[in-house]
Amino acid sequence: MKKRRVLVIDDERRVRETLSEILSDEGYAVTSVETGAEGLRRILEESFDLVFLDVWLKDRDGLSILESAGDRLVRLPVIMISGHANVETAVKAVRLGADDFLEKPLSLERVLLTAKKAIERRDLIAQVASYRGTDESSTLLGDSPPMRRLRDEIARVAPTDARVLITGENGTGKELVARALHRLSARSDAPLVEVNCAAIPEELIESELFGHEKGSFTGAADERRGKFEEADAATLFLDEVGDMSPKTQAKVLRALQEGRFTRVGGTRAISSDARVLSATNKKLAGEMERGAFREDLYFRLAVVPIEVPPLRERAEDIPLLARHFLAEATARFHRKPKALSTTAVDALQAHRWPGNVRELKNLVERVVILSAGEEIAPEDFHFRRAADDGDAPIASEAPLRVAREEFERRYILAALRRHRGNVSRAAEALDLERSNLYRKLKSYGIEVERE
Repeated sequence: MKKRRVLVIDDERRVRETLSEILSDEGYAVTSVETGAEGLRRILEESFDLVFLDVWLKDRDGLSILESAGDRLVRLPVIMISGHANVETAVKAVRLGADDFLEKPLSLERVLLTAKKAIERRDLIAQVASYRGTDESSTLLGDSPPMRRLRDEIARVAPTDARVLITGENGTGKELVARALHRLSARSDAPLVEVNCAAIPEELIESELFGHEKGSFTGAADERRGKFEEADAATLFLDEVGDMSPKTQAKVLRALQEGRFTRVGGTRAISSDARVLSATNKKLAGEMERGAFREDLYFRLAVVPIEVPPLRERAEDIPLLARHFLAEATARFHRKPKALSTTAVDALQAHRWPGNVRELKNLVERVVILSAGEEIAPEDFHFRRAADDGDAPIASEAPLRVAREEFERRYILAALRRHRGNVSRAAEALDLERSNLYRKLKSYGIEVERE
C-alpha cells in the first residue's frame, strides 16, 4: 500500500524532528521544511495527503500560506499548530481552509488521531464526489436570469477550443467558471493546469509558465517543465491575468501567437497545444488605456469574454446558496444541523455583498462555528462592509423593517466617518446617549475602538 505523504512546515527544529519521528513510526512518508516560502512551494508543486503548518514562522505567517494555497486546500487537509493559539486565529484558519488546530506542546496521541481523522474525512469527501460524478465545489448554483445566462454561455463555448477571458469582482466564482468550461470540453480527461499570476513573484513567473533548464539561474538545480508544457493537449487557466507585468505579458503573447516557447536558459523551441482560459477582477479596458495591459494580448485572450455577475445582481439566489453552504459547513465542522430563520434570509438578501459568493460562504461558515442555537437569526451575522457601501441602494424588495435597519446602520456609519470614528461626537450629532449608540454599533456589527 502506498505511504501517505505528510508535509511539516515549522521553523522549530525540535518540532519538525518530533513530528517526523511520530508520523514515520506510524508509516507516513514525511517531508519537513523550516520556512513558509519553501512550504508553500512544496504545496503548490508536489502532492501531499496532509500538512502540519505552524501559525507563526520566521519568514511569513501560516495564515498567509493558507490564503496563497487557495484551491489546493479543497483536497489537501491542513492542521495548524501554534504555541500561542487564540479563538480569532483558529476561526480565521478554519475559514481559510484548515481542518483542525493543535496547541503546543503537541500530544503524541492527539497528533496521530487528528492526522488519521483529517485524511479519512478528505477521503470520504473525494469518494462522495466520485459517486456523484462531479465535484460539488465546481457547481455553479442559482436559478436567477443572470446565472441561467452564464450557464448558457458556458455550455455554448465549452466544447470549442476558443480562448475565454472570465471577468468579475472578487469572490464571484471565476475559478468555478473556468473549471466548468474545462469539465464540459473535449479536453476534460486531461488536467486543468492552474496558475495564479498574482501569487508568483516577478522573478519566478517566467520559470513557472515556461520552465527552466538546469543551471539557468541560482537555485535551478534541475530542469523543470513549465505550465504551458504541462498543459499541452489540456487546459491552462491563467488566474489574475491582469496582474502580470509588461515583461511577462510580452512573453505570454508570443507563446500564444506562435504556439511554442523556450524554457528559461534553453534554446530548444517547445510546442504547446494548450487551450488558455484566463480570469481577472480588473477592468482591463482602463488598464489598457493607462498602458498597464497590452491591447494585443487582451484580444488574444478574450476571443470569448464571459462576465460573472456579482451576488447583489442575483439576490434571489442567496437563499439557495446560503442553505447549500450551511449544509456543507455543518457536515464539515461536525455541527448539529442548523436552519436559517425567515428574518435571517431577509437580512442576507438586503446585504450588498462586497465580497460576493466567497463572502457569503465565509459568513455562513463563521456562523456555523460560533452560533449556539439551532436556528440562525440576523443578530448572528456580522457583515463586512465595503468602503463605499454607504451609498449602495437597498434591495427594492427587502422588507420594510430590514430596509429601515439598513438605513439606520448607514446613517450611523456616515456620522462616524464625519467624526473620524469618535463615538462621543457621533452620538452627540445623532442626539443619542453614547451607551445607546454602542448598543446599536454592536447590533449592526460595526467595530470601532472604544475611547
